Amino acid sequence: MSAGIDSLVMIDIFVNNETAHLETVVLGIPDKMGGVPNLEMTYDPKSREHIIAGTFPTEWAIKSEMDDFEAVLLKHGVKVWRPSVLDGVNQIFARDIGMVVEDKFIVPNIIEKRGKEVEGIEHIIAEIPSQQVVKADTGVRLEGGDVMPWGKQLFVGYSKEPDFSNFEVARTNEAALSFLQRQFPNKEVIGFELQKSDNQPKENALHLDCCFQPIGKDMALLYAGGFKNKEGYEFLVNYFGADKVIDITQEEMYYMGSNVFSINENIIVSEIGFSRINSVLREKGFTVETIKYSETAKMEGLLRCSTLPLKRRK
Repeated sequence: MSAGIDSLVMIDIFVNNETAHLETVVLGIPDKMGGVPNLEMTYDPKSREHIIAGTFPTEWAIKSEMDDFEAVLLKHGVKVWRPSVLDGVNQIFARDIGMVVEDKFIVPNIIEKRGKEVEGIEHIIAEIPSQQVVKADTGVRLEGGDVMPWGKQLFVGYSKEPDFSNFEVARTNEAALSFLQRQFPNKEVIGFELQKSDNQPKENALHLDCCFQPIGKDMALLYAGGFKNKEGYEFLVNYFGADKVIDITQEEMYYMGSNVFSINENIIVSEIGFSRINSVLREKGFTVETIKYSETAKMEGLLRCSTLPLKRRK
């Protein structure tokens, strides 16, 4: 059963990497998401593409996919929290509206069009000891899809000026790097400038997890074209080792191929249509739980985007 608002025990939070055994997570919710949005209310190029094409996903289709995702999480003993339903608000991508790094819950400053989403998790934040909740400083723009704890490192996708001001899809600014370094002085904060496009989804890395994700103990999924500078891609190849990197294509990136989700170091939840990627993951020894999530992908997010981990084992 999903955890609820009437919980009497404070939530224990801790996340230090992307793949340690998951104990507690927030999974987004599609209820009353508001139907097909007006073009002017969208904030990513893929959603716009599907609105224009008449293929934007229905609430029913998203609910079916998210129910299947929740079933997999519960199957593996994960405690699942859900946001409170806000009428007319898209609350699917819980990843961006908060993040846990070590034992701190960061409440970020996100894009204005998504600001109301945070209200949906206020009941969850209220269950976290107040001394562990940190609000991002004024002037710091930050979304959780850009932040990846990985042991001693904190990988962060961001945009420098003028890109940050010029692109609506630029969600994390350079000030976020300094903020995170102050909050976590024991970590090495490593920033990667991302490739941005407000109009072309195949040319846009909305967040870092759209082009990169650590998996297992020492491996990663990686799309070279998501980085504004080739040095970012090359750094990660050298960091993990070329033999530990699974490169994905532009087409796989477009369908969110790097945005799988690790329940632990051995079990990965992936979209059933990622036939090549899933085959490679299995060849590498992973157990791959596959579910249909292709309707959700039409909004430029997938499995990692739908989750906000609260606790992974130390």
